[in-house]
Amino acid sequence: SDSFPARGGGSPCPDEHALNPRLPPLGAPEHGEADMLNDVIILGGGYAGMAAGLQVARARRRVLVLDAGLRRNRFASHSHGFLGQDGKDPGDIARQARDQLMAYPSVTWIEEEAVAASAEVNGFTVTLRGGRVEVGRRLVLATGVQDIYPDVPGLRERWGKKVFHCPYCHGYELDGLLGVLATGPASLTQALLVSDWGPVILFLNGSFIPDQDQRLRLEARGVRIEPSTVTEIRGHSDVVLADGREIALAGIFVMAKVQPGASLFADLGCVLDEGPQGSFIRTDAMKQTTVAGVFACGDAARSTHSVSMAVGDGALAGQSVHRSLVLG
Repeated sequence: SDSFPARGGGSPCPDEHALNPRLPPLGAPEHGEADMLNDVIILGGGYAGMAAGLQVARARRRVLVLDAGLRRNRFASHSHGFLGQDGKDPGDIARQARDQLMAYPSVTWIEEEAVAASAEVNGFTVTLRGGRVEVGRRLVLATGVQDIYPDVPGLRERWGKKVFHCPYCHGYELDGLLGVLATGPASLTQALLVSDWGPVILFLNGSFIPDQDQRLRLEARGVRIEPSTVTEIRGHSDVVLADGREIALAGIFVMAKVQPGASLFADLGCVLDEGPQGSFIRTDAMKQTTVAGVFACGDAARSTHSVSMAVGDGALAGQSVHRSLVLG
């Protein structure tokens, strides 16, 4: 599931001060505080982080975005499935979004990695790699994820170009024989789905052995099973097998394992959940983590990922941050 019910079945905006007495007072900053205290620090300037920042900025609150510049889809030349931006360069989408966000005078953007975060008397402190320390009343973790894909020569160079993780983002543009490089039993579901975009070969690559029921399901969808080990990907997206065979493909899908893109959630004590692809930060229905005053959104806080989902997730987190500042 991508969202969780409010803890205890109560209000989705719990009394944070009862949970964490170290949180700063609610309401607008006192006179003289504004120069030292951000209403929210957003860790990660990707699509989710910017969407969260936009909501808070439009509430005329002070927003600080800290970004390490490692947007997940930086390897892709086109982004698909995002309404109004379909087919555009993802870098152009990000630049346009940043320009729109920075038009709000209450927003500050720092291009530097955050390396530590902790709860303090005045809210939260975040330490940047260069030693600078920032203080905020709320935190948003929008750090994205790191993809952990099979160690197959030639895969890394083709990631986001001919090797993909999401058929909804890239499948429509591929015509011809498709490959699914298995990373575990969850790749069975990916192979079944990808077969709607074209004929599929499921390369087991030693990751798992389908049982009889699974084989019948794959056969019913026309998916071929290839048990030989994949030794290399070369050319356009040609798979080389251990027995010397080479299979030309229109594209390859891999259900890469993921992990949150930064360890700051651990510094803060945020609890993780496990999904089919790996761990993600647990949040309630309003995107608050298990730590009062800390929110999370985007790929780092979801089991399913896309630009559209990240933007929606970020918008919800931003509104929830503002509600918590006003209502507690």
